[in-house]
Amino acid sequence: MKQDSTRNTAYTVDCEDYVHVVKFNPFDSGDACSLIAYGGNNYVVVGTCRFQEEDAEVEGMQYKTLRTFHHGIRVDAIAWSPETRLDALPPQIRFCTAASDRKLRLFTSDLQDKNEFKAFDGHSDYINDLVFAPKEGQEVASVSDDHTCRVWDLEGNEKAHFVLRSPGMSVCWHPEEAFKLMVAEKNGTIRFYDLITQQAILSLECEQTPLMSADWCLKNTLKIGAVAGSDWLIWDITRSSYPQDKRPVHVDRARLFRWSRVNENLFATTGYPGKTTTQLLVHHLGHPQPILTGTAAVGSGLTWHRTLPLCAVGGDHKIFFWVTEM
Repeated sequence: MKQDSTRNTAYTVDCEDYVHVVKFNPFDSGDACSLIAYGGNNYVVVGTCRFQEEDAEVEGMQYKTLRTFHHGIRVDAIAWSPETRLDALPPQIRFCTAASDRKLRLFTSDLQDKNEFKAFDGHSDYINDLVFAPKEGQEVASVSDDHTCRVWDLEGNEKAHFVLRSPGMSVCWHPEEAFKLMVAEKNGTIRFYDLITQQAILSLECEQTPLMSADWCLKNTLKIGAVAGSDWLIWDITRSSYPQDKRPVHVDRARLFRWSRVNENLFATTGYPGKTTTQLLVHHLGHPQPILTGTAAVGSGLTWHRTLPLCAVGGDHKIFFWVTEM
């Protein structure tokens, strides 16, 4: 790997508005293209991407907008449903958003005449993260500054309710652990809940605050990663409730942590938006230094492609894409 890891974006997509959040569909939608959704001040755009890294006939990147969904309020988080299929007739797009009015919104569309949306009420403060049940997609979990994690059915009924000791920052649902939910709290605690007994079964400690983001490794269910303060931290849950590995990475504070979906040693972190730019760092556990450093104008959101070592960050009227080595 090149020592000079600072890299310009590989690709960009121009957007009509500031991009607050961007999310690749983590599930197979039955199509060669990847679905991506991004949220602006009052809408969500769903589009498809195809990259030359996966298709030799593509020059650089092909992007196409499928549909723009009116949202009416700033979009703060997006989760894709595993029920989204582009190979069905008619196709089905399903995703859920969180917004600053403390509501979840479930969108379902066939990209033609059928466009439905339902709002879920219940949280009494800002919603920080949400995720669909990864197998059937019949439930959505959300965490909030109101010190709760809630699980909803697709009608908006609350199926489970966990009281937290501080704001809930991240919630993860692993396809190989469908009856467990991982919840990360701002006070530095990460808990796993058994969804059948609705009890906490395991907890991990950062020993530093604020924890801003945590993720459960897709390729290795024993690995958890987070950012707290200016550091990233990694746990192997079989070894200890304290991190096995940690490193200071962002000068001010770290904001987001996301594992690559193709390599259990690859992950990305972002710093807080500074006055002009936000730093993206891609790390490999086998390397002492970040293997890629990128910057985005006041970036927000962070997402990895389902099958490529490629990540994206939103920003001012743009989405930025970086490609790294495995």
